[in-house]
Amino acid sequence: MKFAKIIRLLASAACLVATPWLTFALPQDNQSSPSQSNLQAQSPQTNAAGHKVYRLDIDATKQWIDTGVDVRGGEKLRASGSGKLTYPPAGKNPDERTFGPDGLPRGWADIIHDYAVPDGNHGELIARVGSGDAAQPFSLGLTKDFTVPVAGRLFIGINQSYKDASAAKGSFHVTVEVLDPGSSTDAAMGVGGPAETKVAGVTPDLLASIPRRISDKQGNPGDMVNILIVGTKEQVLHAFSTAGWVRVDSDVQSTVIAGLIDTIQKKDYLTMPMSTLYLFNRPQDYGFAHAEPVRVAMSRNHLRAWQSTHIIGGRPVWCIAATHDIGF
Repeated sequence: MKFAKIIRLLASAACLVATPWLTFALPQDNQSSPSQSNLQAQSPQTNAAGHKVYRLDIDATKQWIDTGVDVRGGEKLRASGSGKLTYPPAGKNPDERTFGPDGLPRGWADIIHDYAVPDGNHGELIARVGSGDAAQPFSLGLTKDFTVPVAGRLFIGINQSYKDASAAKGSFHVTVEVLDPGSSTDAAMGVGGPAETKVAGVTPDLLASIPRRISDKQGNPGDMVNILIVGTKEQVLHAFSTAGWVRVDSDVQSTVIAGLIDTIQKKDYLTMPMSTLYLFNRPQDYGFAHAEPVRVAMSRNHLRAWQSTHIIGGRPVWCIAATHDIGF
């Protein structure tokens, strides 16, 4: 995953605009694998509350299915699941394991795995919007209300590996209810986010005032400052979280504590710290990472963020240095 993927992972939660730099203006208000289309979901029913309802089934042998439902940014949905899946005896599990949409309780073996939702239960019902690298899978379980972050095609899946799917039996029945269709503006309906546009206030003078590289404490040049974000602190943190980024630990002591807690809770440890670097003569305000659990120690996308003194439309401009670790 190179720099282009870093941009796709962030753009799913922000508006990309055309400037000499890559600049995002966050909203004021807050395909990885082949998929099979489920055409029955394209004809919604209407429930007693007047809400559109889509119904579909996902077979145990699938990781993802294309629901055929196109959703818009800001749309509020409720997904509910029923049914049972069964995994055959395997390895240290001598008996069949049958479970519902909330999946199997996490075990020690789930710390190292290849699931779409790393900290989700094994075999639970999951979803994502879009089929590209930036599509961030999330848990559904028995039922979940959620707001669509960006327009795209809705996919429903099972949090399992290819090996699991090849031997699994049963199916989940899924109901997707449209609680609020959201806005019909071009921005809300644009697949992948709003179309490129200029951000008023991003001037040549502003760009010239921002150092092009960050540095270490001794002043040695480091990564390029390659992204600007206009938004409040809360909007910036929400955008990264929505796009699947995690805030990294600030120091080694935090690493030991967080790693131990995650291990005890049978979770993946993804927040390994990054070195402290400087812009505007001060350390980064935040560090974020995006990685696969098994590869986090040797390969991950990461970035550092600094809030600048510049203000556009009443909101600060954040300077981002994004890069990709490729090994030790």
